[in-house]
Amino acid sequence: MSESFKARLQSDLTDAIRERDGVRSSTLRMVLTAVSNAEVAGKEHRDLTDDEVMAVVVKEAKKRREAADAFIGAGRTELAEKEQAELACLEGYLPKQLSDEEIDAVVAEAVAATGASGMKDMGKVMGVVKPKIGDQAEGGRVAAAVKKALA
Repeated sequence: MSESFKARLQSDLTDAIRERDGVRSSTLRMVLTAVSNAEVAGKEHRDLTDDEVMAVVVKEAKKRREAADAFIGAGRTELAEKEQAELACLEGYLPKQLSDEEIDAVVAEAVAATGASGMKDMGKVMGVVKPKIGDQAEGGRVAAAVKKALA
């Protein structure tokens, strides 16, 4: 049996600490803390599945991407670089991201399948597209592609 995704993160953290890789070790600590917080959220403690751990990693990566954009907008390049370094570390754990062309192809297929004709059908199209794409693209990118296709 292969090791769980959480166990892989913990093993990689140990390796990063041994290698004295400060960025990687602090990033993995942050992700494992977020996983632990998700495990104790709710009424009782439970172990997350690999898919749920992946969702936490995706969420943390999105936070880093948004923070880096905000710091760049505010002219704080040193803080933006720190966020981008953490994001680069997290991207090693994320599934391969789809290109805009691949997203557009999935959206076009979904629009044809649902018979969507305008923005009022966006929810219907998103309901078909999101399960097909999963974690391979951020929701904002997918929504933009759907809006473009329905406009």
